[in-house]
Amino acid sequence: MAFTLNGNPLAVDVAFKTSDGTQYPANWLRLATAQEKTDLGIAEIADPTVYDSRFYWGNGTAKALDDVNATDENGDLLKDENGDQIVTLGVKSVLKAQEKVTAGTLLAKYDWYVVRKAEKSTAIPTAITTYRDGVRTACNTRETEIDACADTAALVTLYGQTEKDGVFTPNMTQYPTDPNS
Repeated sequence: MAFTLNGNPLAVDVAFKTSDGTQYPANWLRLATAQEKTDLGIAEIADPTVYDSRFYWGNGTAKALDDVNATDENGDLLKDENGDQIVTLGVKSVLKAQEKVTAGTLLAKYDWYVVRKAEKSTAIPTAITTYRDGVRTACNTRETEIDACADTAALVTLYGQTEKDGVFTPNMTQYPTDPNS
């Protein structure tokens, strides 16, 4: 919550003075009742709504889920310098690309086992192979879950979590636990 006095903003935990010269301590806004603030002419202003920028623009408008061909102000298709259509990526494409980056990062930690196997024919430990397969499977499943979302609300739910008996469980398939963690 934000506060104003005579149209001027009041910062919480900062001393302030009223128009009649009365000085109030820094903690007054925190300790005063709603009625005491009202009696003094202090108005509470609701904090602006904050939207998840993965799914919404700053004003709360949902971003496009699917890719669209870019157009100019006349509605004509935009082409790049090679004459190829410029495509504006939708939320689903952006999220799936992020999943590929995440999976690649998780796999990269153990790439040296694959290189060693190719160079020296040294076996990759089963735990590492299982983990790497699990990462690829989880990434594919997560991309499928993203594609299955018909609207923004479904995506928001997918990226959220469910609470039951005080335990929070992610709604989306999780990546496997690193075998060396």
